[in-house]
Amino acid sequence: MIMDIIPAIDLIDGKCVRLSQGDYGRKIVYNENPLEVALEFEANGISRLHLVDLDGAKAQHIVNYRVLENITSRTSLCVDFGGGLKTDDDLRIAFECGARMITGGSIAVKSPDIFESWISRFGGEKIILGADVKGEKIAVTGWTESTEKELLPFLDEYIKKGICKVICTDISKDGMLQGPSTDLYKKILDAFPGLYLVASGGVSSVKDLEILAEAGLPAVIFGKAIYEGRISLKELSVFLD
Repeated sequence: MIMDIIPAIDLIDGKCVRLSQGDYGRKIVYNENPLEVALEFEANGISRLHLVDLDGAKAQHIVNYRVLENITSRTSLCVDFGGGLKTDDDLRIAFECGARMITGGSIAVKSPDIFESWISRFGGEKIILGADVKGEKIAVTGWTESTEKELLPFLDEYIKKGICKVICTDISKDGMLQGPSTDLYKKILDAFPGLYLVASGGVSSVKDLEILAEAGLPAVIFGKAIYEGRISLKELSVFLD
């Protein structure tokens, strides 16, 4: 049952935190040193990491790039990085600090010309589309704004422009430990069978991971279930190569 297991580290003030439903007021600090967390992931056979700069998402530019550099220089983890990347300079800093991939969400909605130029320059292997949804409509700016953009047409538009990796987060599920939006992910995969779709939000147990794997999801991002002790790192070995 192979599926890419991608733990998440969310950063505020350089610390490893988690929010509930994107609410900065509902923040829990899990570790003051994100490198310690990353090293533990690596020691347990994890090869991928999703690193989110929540300060950057709020500030609208990259903030926690030193943490990114610290992790990529001290581990062999393949890191995708997102949160507040708005300009070519933000992108340059992220790649120079060791990100292998970057995730763009709000920018794909608000500044499509810039995002499309990144896809053209770096290709769909390095540029991931972040599709955060509330009721199958795209949400932006750290989930504080809803849009009228429907999910499937939005994905279709960017797949035609070269996107082949999408992280889809159902905001209503994120950080709630109530199970992922499996039906939504099946719907996306039915529409776009070759898409490297990364499920994100709601994973609370190994059973949730098994359900996603059985549904054909190629990858999953989760964090809170690990930090809250719902899933042990050793239990993840069945999903790893």
